[in-house]
Amino acid sequence: MTDLSVPPVDAPDSPATARLLAEAAGRIDAPDVVLAMSRAGVRTVHTGGSAEPGPIPRERLHHELGSASKPFAGLLLARLVAQGRVRYEDRAADLLAPGLPVHPAVRRITLRHLLTHTSGLPGLPADFYPQAVPRWSSDPYGNYPADRVVRAFLRARPRHRPGTRWHYSNFAVSVLGHTLAAATGTPWEVLLHQQVLAPLGLEATLLRPGPDGTDATGHRRGGTPLPALDTGGFTAAGALRSSPLDLLTFLEAHVGGATGSPTDPSLATALTEVTRPVLRRGWRHTHTHTLTWFQHPTPYGPVLFHAGATLGQQAFLGFRPGTGLAVAATATRRVHRADTFVATAYGLLTETR
Repeated sequence: MTDLSVPPVDAPDSPATARLLAEAAGRIDAPDVVLAMSRAGVRTVHTGGSAEPGPIPRERLHHELGSASKPFAGLLLARLVAQGRVRYEDRAADLLAPGLPVHPAVRRITLRHLLTHTSGLPGLPADFYPQAVPRWSSDPYGNYPADRVVRAFLRARPRHRPGTRWHYSNFAVSVLGHTLAAATGTPWEVLLHQQVLAPLGLEATLLRPGPDGTDATGHRRGGTPLPALDTGGFTAAGALRSSPLDLLTFLEAHVGGATGSPTDPSLATALTEVTRPVLRRGWRHTHTHTLTWFQHPTPYGPVLFHAGATLGQQAFLGFRPGTGLAVAATATRRVHRADTFVATAYGLLTETR
């Protein structure tokens, strides 16, 4: 069912973009789907899905971002570095627990290592799984609080020397969040709001569920509704909830869209810094990464993107630097093997002229 396809301002290509988004949405099977595109600040938003729309438009509901929260954490780190409050090469253990004996490899892990998935840490702490498996499909993270994440880091034995291998790690990015909170003496939620959300005007982006009726409801593959996800101590890696309209605003800040360039020098510097390639990996170094984004080549220039999934929702964020094109997408069904959500959203970003 399709209920909306309305760009905020008229533009010559808006009808064509609306048709493009409508066709793409038809390939995604979910109770709620939002596909949003910005071209040089001109927005086109299409919403649909198999469920009846509620009183609040889908594009204004708070959607769980999962790992698509990580670019927000990366922008926060980049801004703190631009302000001179921390350095990328600061060692996390020294900031979290000065003087505490830790494994030599842990002592060498820097803030940059944590953010770029090169710390040598596993995806999740080893002792996470025994408590999570019995609740794997309902609440795997809620019983693993922040202090336990920190303790797991300080007693870790990294698999590889920091900086030598890339391994995607929710554990590492979560440790980054706790480290920045310790380094600044500011709770993560307050720090993120002060440094990223408020300056960019992201009023519909939250770290916890919003007022009743304002959050999108996730669903299992079979359609069973799910409660809001509790990420426990893994906040920085995946706790954000945001509206698709806020997500477009976030992306437009990276491409200089409707909101223009930030006036604060440290924020402008950070937005530039997070788009700069910092490492390559894989066969013949074909996989490129910035501080926070995956980067792929296209005929229209490089694209930067990040996807995320929770137990019952998915999100995709992406943009093409220098072209003014940005795509934000959300869906309220758990990812599964035959799912087309990420491929469809990625295609909008990489195949649109």
